[in-house]
Amino acid sequence: MKRQRRRWGRSGIAAAVVGACAALTLSGCSDTVDGRAVSVLDDPWRVGGLPVTDGPTGPVERALAPIGTVQNTDGGAIDRLALLSINDIQDYWKQNYAGFTGSFAPVDTLISYGSKNPTGMTICGVNTYQYVNAFYCYGRNLIAWDRGVLLPAVKDYFGDMSVTAALAHEYGHAVEDMARLVTKSTPMLVAEQQADCFTGAYLRWVAEGKSSRFTLNTADGLDEILAGLITLRDPLLGPHDKAIVGEAHGTALDRISALQLGFDTAVGRCAAIDADEITQRRGDMPMSLQRELTGAVQTGEVAITKATLATLVEGLNATFHPARPPTLAYNDATCAAAPAAYCPATNTIGVDLPALQHLAVAADELEDRLLPQGDNTALSVVMSRYMLALQHQRGLDLASATTALRTACLTGVGQRSMFAPHGTRLRLTAGDVDEAVTGLLMNGLAASDVGGATVPAGFTRIQAFRAGLTGDAERCYQRFP
Repeated sequence: MKRQRRRWGRSGIAAAVVGACAALTLSGCSDTVDGRAVSVLDDPWRVGGLPVTDGPTGPVERALAPIGTVQNTDGGAIDRLALLSINDIQDYWKQNYAGFTGSFAPVDTLISYGSKNPTGMTICGVNTYQYVNAFYCYGRNLIAWDRGVLLPAVKDYFGDMSVTAALAHEYGHAVEDMARLVTKSTPMLVAEQQADCFTGAYLRWVAEGKSSRFTLNTADGLDEILAGLITLRDPLLGPHDKAIVGEAHGTALDRISALQLGFDTAVGRCAAIDADEITQRRGDMPMSLQRELTGAVQTGEVAITKATLATLVEGLNATFHPARPPTLAYNDATCAAAPAAYCPATNTIGVDLPALQHLAVAADELEDRLLPQGDNTALSVVMSRYMLALQHQRGLDLASATTALRTACLTGVGQRSMFAPHGTRLRLTAGDVDEAVTGLLMNGLAASDVGGATVPAGFTRIQAFRAGLTGDAERCYQRFP
């Protein structure tokens, strides 16, 4: 993934604080900003409480040779990586299964297949020809994967650890089956969210250096896994698809939220995920495209024009009631060169309209091989600059890593205010929040300070945004003082 973004650097003092806290438990360490304690989960230099790390991601040098039998293998590199991943995931669960029903037993049947093979084979009643997938077969203690298309594509676009993460998800289903966490009546979404959460818990174990086979840095390495997860979100649903909202894998935000929950907590918390918890986490977020008053189905996209941006700012003014509302300015040389920038001296949001429109070009994940982007990739950036204006009026520092996360959080609050219809104000539709998440991961503009500097980890940027989606402005000011 190529990114063009400015990052805040850490001073020696900050690095020393991070190093000291790394030796402490997650709940027992917090840094202090301006005399106030800051949770390690909200620390700009941490990812779920772990230090932000750069460096290698994937199989370690001189990794143990994979052991075990893969049926129908071609003996190639993909199957070797898959088996090495399964070995590692099994080691994790041997150490972390305690507390669940029964005892842990490794998945005993592993099958590789090539989805390009027209003769195919049948696994769990599924013909594998053109079946681009990886899956667990409930009741059969079996995991299968497509070595022909799926895993090579995951490896090429998102790295080796994304292959491992995909198989960790399937192993999560095996654990659900083993521990009797799911039944035939369990909504598919609940089972999928639990498996995503289990994946996050395993990835943390790797990031902590406990794996003997893999390493994972918490900056670009973890971001690549999140990007892969975004591409595996559910397709946009229409007005007649409401019945299947609970029988799905989830939106990009759903999937990342569950993975982050596992990364931040532990497997016991993952097992507690149910339909009510998912509903609470989603709030009023639109889940399917609706019909307009004209009878036409929403497209989910609006043109990024001066009129659209004016309507956006008017809506934000009505929501936040600032004493001095910022105004929009176009081609303002006094503002920073960016698609959108806040200028404190003039209280204006400078907009480079062509650059902003470029951010909003709709992308189809399947056709364009890109992460989902669209109008809200751009609108969320403008909204974030508006949030800098609100912070400026409170006399807060606008140039810091904490500012960047506070801005992401407030942007989440602003996004949530657009879920429900309010007259002529802009309203977010299904898929819009996922477009904002793509921007947060790929360029970080909606989680940047007044100079456009963001924090190193996309994981942390999205986490701050999520805090705003489920909270309010005061919560953002308290979490990121």
